[in-house]
Amino acid sequence: MTNGHIAAAERDLWPALRRHTQARIGLGRAGSGLPTRHRLELQAAHAAARDAVHSPFRPDLVAEALRGEPTVRVRSAAPDRPTYLQRPDLGRRLDATDRAYLPVGEWDVVFVVADGLSSRAVHEHGAAMVRATTALLPTVWRVAPVVLAEQARVALGDDVASAMGAEMVVVFVGERPGMSAADSLGAYLTYRPEPGVTTDASRNCLSNIRPPSGMAYEVAAGKLAGLMGRARELGATGVGLKDEADAPGPRPVAAG
Repeated sequence: MTNGHIAAAERDLWPALRRHTQARIGLGRAGSGLPTRHRLELQAAHAAARDAVHSPFRPDLVAEALRGEPTVRVRSAAPDRPTYLQRPDLGRRLDATDRAYLPVGEWDVVFVVADGLSSRAVHEHGAAMVRATTALLPTVWRVAPVVLAEQARVALGDDVASAMGAEMVVVFVGERPGMSAADSLGAYLTYRPEPGVTTDASRNCLSNIRPPSGMAYEVAAGKLAGLMGRARELGATGVGLKDEADAPGPRPVAAG
C-alpha cells in the first residue's frame, strides 16, 4: 500500500472513531499546530471549564427543581469562591451559624447537593438525581430534607450527616471540569461518617453522571440505591462495598 493510500485510509478512519468518544483524536495539523477549527474548539472547551468552576451556585434553581421536597441551605466555612479554591479544608466544614438551622432527627439518609467544582453540573443534574434515587428507596426509609450546600467539598457531607443524625449521606457534587466535560456530576455515598475521621476509602463513588454523554440518571440511581441497601446490610461503605450490578437497571433495595 502506498503512502497515499495509507493517508486516505487514516482520513476515513478518524471520523468513524470520533463518533464513539469525546476525546480529541485524529485532529490533524496545520503546519506545526492544530487546524483553526480544532484550536477554536479547544479554547471554547477551556472557557467552559473555567466558567463551570467560577460560576456562582444557584441553590434557588435546585430548590425550584425539587419543588415539593423540603430543602435546607447551608454554606461551608469558606466565605467566598477564591478562599474555597485555595483552602479545601474550609470547604469540608460547615459554617458554624448555618449548622444551627439543620433539622435533627433519626434519618436513614440525607442527600446533599453541593456545588463542588462545577455549579453547572449541579444545576443541570442535581435535582434529577435526588428524585431518581429517592424514587427507588423503600417507603419505610426516613429521608431527611435535602441540603443545598454552597462552597462545599465532598467531606462536608460528613459534617451534615453528623449534625442531623443521619445514618448515611449521599453527596451529589459538581466534579472537576475537564476539556471534554464541564457538567459532570459525582455521587458519593458514606455510611455513618465521622467528621475529620472518615476518609475517601470509606466512600463509594459514581462518576460522570451527565446524560446523554455520560451515565444516565436511571442507571446511576439504580446503582446508588442498590449500594445504599447493601451498605445497611453490611454496615459499611467504601472498599468493603462493591457495585455488583450486572445490568444498568434499578436493583431491589433492602427495606430493613
